[in-house]
Amino acid sequence: MKYLANKTIVLGVSGGIACYKSVGLVRQLQKAGASVFVIMTRNATRFVGPLTFEAISGNPVCVELFDTTPETRFHHIQWAEMADAVIVAPATANILAKIAHGIADDALTTFMLAVQSPVLLCPSMNTRMWANKAVQDNIEMIQERGLSILTPDTGELACGTSGAGRQPDASVIVSYAHILLAPKDLIGRNILVTAGPTLEFIDPVRFISNPSSGKMGYSIAEAAMCRGANVVLVSGPTQLDIPMGVQFISVETADEMAKAVFEHEANMDMIIKAAAVADYKVALPSEQKIKKNDEHLHISLKKNTDILKELGRRKKDKFLVGFAAETQDLIDNARHKLSQKNLDMIVANLIGPEDSGFQADTNRVMFFFKDGSHQDLPLDSKENIAHSILNAYFR
Repeated sequence: MKYLANKTIVLGVSGGIACYKSVGLVRQLQKAGASVFVIMTRNATRFVGPLTFEAISGNPVCVELFDTTPETRFHHIQWAEMADAVIVAPATANILAKIAHGIADDALTTFMLAVQSPVLLCPSMNTRMWANKAVQDNIEMIQERGLSILTPDTGELACGTSGAGRQPDASVIVSYAHILLAPKDLIGRNILVTAGPTLEFIDPVRFISNPSSGKMGYSIAEAAMCRGANVVLVSGPTQLDIPMGVQFISVETADEMAKAVFEHEANMDMIIKAAAVADYKVALPSEQKIKKNDEHLHISLKKNTDILKELGRRKKDKFLVGFAAETQDLIDNARHKLSQKNLDMIVANLIGPEDSGFQADTNRVMFFFKDGSHQDLPLDSKENIAHSILNAYFR
């Protein structure tokens, strides 16, 4: 996603053992295009030296509230004004209590009182400390003020116990940072996305499928969630992580996907059918594994339900988007499918080039709309194309 590009992130680091993870977090924020400035508590410097964060970030690090260096004087005001978002990782029980009650006794807590940009707090502490009612009361108070709290992971902790309290991986925190900065133009909208392939079983161990990776559909679901939508993702089997914040429904066959889609379609404002659904299924799948006896094996196929066509038949005022992956006659085939299935929009791409299509991280597509217009997009990431598809809702 693109929401951290050219943004300024102020990273608050408080005194917990997870401080070392925040060094990698700076790197990942930078890879996403952000400039990072670090404010540390004095206790944090006992775990990681300020020089480490200065070298990694390429910017001065603030520790003392009344620093005598001209370049770092009044950071708590200047950085609060320039921050596009603030992340505190790790956020110890102590720093959470200070933020909850407005205590400002060091550079970080004083800075937090001046901040007006979105804030993400990443708690990290001992399991029993995390469960303590005082900590949970402070978290509730913080959330009521509109600050975001990232629930800690569960696992083995540095203190030797196991349970909730681990700081999530940097990639998870960066994903939440994208959510903080994404425009919330889809709040209140319900969007259903399908993704991945379907499997049509020949016998218990063999099936007919296709090479869809699910990347396009998952990118759309994640982008919609970031922009505030309520998202249902119906997916065939993939190797992808489930996007945060979506209602996920796992299916295998086209029949299972049809059932899930039709169960949820009534309440949707937008449906995006990015899945590569099998057109045919095995008429009589074997209950046992078919043995390799004869030179030839004949399998009878019959048509699956055309999910997209059925959605088009009963869509009413929903915005319905289909996909057309073609090997030839892309424009003619896409326009025919757009009309035949009563779509508002179809996303078409030519299968074959290595930099676009099923397995690639990028794609080169054309949009065709029911009013007869079209849009030709250059090669781009599937994340950016996902946002372009969502933007079409507002045409």
